[in-house]
Amino acid sequence: MTDMSPSVLDVQNLRIGFEGALVVDGVSFTVSAGECVAIVGESGAGKSLTARALLGLAPSTARVDADRLRVGGDDVRGWKESAWRRIRGAEIALVSQDALVALDPLQRIGSEIAEPLRLHPAARGDDAIGDRVQALLRRVWMPEPERRARQYPHELSGGLRQRALIASAIAAAPAVLVADEPTTALDATVQARILDLLRAIADAGTAVVFVSHDFAAVRRLADRVLVMRRGEVVESGTVTEVLESPQHPYTRQLIAATIHEPRISDLGAAAPVLTATAVSKAFAGLPAVIDATFVVSQGRTLGIVGESGSGKTTLARMIMGVEQPDQGELHEEPGHRVQLVHQNPLGAFDPRWSIGRSLREALAAGGVPRAQRQRRVEELLGEVDLDPGLAARRPAELSGGQRQRAAIARALAADPDVLVLDEPVSALDPSVRERVLQLLLRLQRERRLTMVFVSHDLDVVRAVADEVLVMQDGRIVEQGSIAEVFDTPRHPFTRELLAANGGGVPPTEAEPSVSP
Repeated sequence: MTDMSPSVLDVQNLRIGFEGALVVDGVSFTVSAGECVAIVGESGAGKSLTARALLGLAPSTARVDADRLRVGGDDVRGWKESAWRRIRGAEIALVSQDALVALDPLQRIGSEIAEPLRLHPAARGDDAIGDRVQALLRRVWMPEPERRARQYPHELSGGLRQRALIASAIAAAPAVLVADEPTTALDATVQARILDLLRAIADAGTAVVFVSHDFAAVRRLADRVLVMRRGEVVESGTVTEVLESPQHPYTRQLIAATIHEPRISDLGAAAPVLTATAVSKAFAGLPAVIDATFVVSQGRTLGIVGESGSGKTTLARMIMGVEQPDQGELHEEPGHRVQLVHQNPLGAFDPRWSIGRSLREALAAGGVPRAQRQRRVEELLGEVDLDPGLAARRPAELSGGQRQRAAIARALAADPDVLVLDEPVSALDPSVRERVLQLLLRLQRERRLTMVFVSHDLDVVRAVADEVLVMQDGRIVEQGSIAEVFDTPRHPFTRELLAANGGGVPPTEAEPSVSP
């Protein structure tokens, strides 16, 4: 950590309210040049609202007050939008969670990065701006920067989009960078590189505010941490103090939810539910899955891990029967029902329908007589630990954890033998994620379910799976029991995934350092 004085961001007794109700109450912290301060907590804690208030981006209906709110040398309390525009990007900038939404879909990456250079003249003339754009892309380790500058956001992977967004945010050399959940949806290896990039940006002299619910990311990146609950800071200190010796019960609860005990599996003989032999699938001539051979055994959980684009979701869709292999054989035992649980239940439910109506539709498709459906809706909601009264609500009226439980209930409505779960907990807070994982394990025991669990979170896979496939570029590069693959990995890519998940990129894959 670099010199801690003077503070370039000074927040004292920040209060944010809506119609008289405070949702952020008395938040205070400072950030110095070269320092990273993390704000952690569950959804609804007020951490993102706090972060956006630092940029003048709180909702227009919010009332924002503070005893002191200084960005660089400016007291920004009570500023109008025109004043904020003067420093937003130049003194303080934002990196948000969803780069695909944050980046203009109609602008090429180079133009997006050039825009703050023109708004806050850090370079003059097209040639100088073009050179600066290339330098920024190289600074965020963008491969082939000349080609990437000509591409649109949808043409880049999630990790490359996030790098482009960071390049745009740091283009005008702001003193403060606010990163709001910037790595939540990224694979382990990509996440590790983005975290290393943010750390390098801090080490080069930028003050970084890092908002997250991922304690592993906080440990890797931050110097100090604030723990928020219901709009208040309940604990703060250095990362070592808070994460290794937490004082507040809520902090201890959050940390405990991130620690998953490996599943103890009995891998005796089990009948195959599905057998894949040299299965391949391509889209528009581009291979997505290549020569995949594996077995899904009855009553067990098969984990599928790999980076975005590795083919794991395509493989899951073939298991579902949504996609058919171009080559090879996928043999499913007759009579088995397979159901899918999506990553994003808000997008999977019809937003106009109540949860009860969606469940009744699923029961009807499963052949349940009309007279029995209401009773079965209540039973299904109870089975996933939801109040039957929630059946009257629409998906948007539920929390993320409640929606995911409702999605599991809908999958169970068809009385399946196999559940295919595609990143079912990736967007959930630690304690909510832990409750959903425990629910899945209980349902598996009670219903004797077979599960296929697709994820990029190796800790989660270790906790729920018996066996695992590791995919890279469409191929299964390693497979076996959890203990075999995770404890004694043989393939270099598996070792890289495990290293990234555990907080270190192997030396052969490490990125170059970032110069100021």
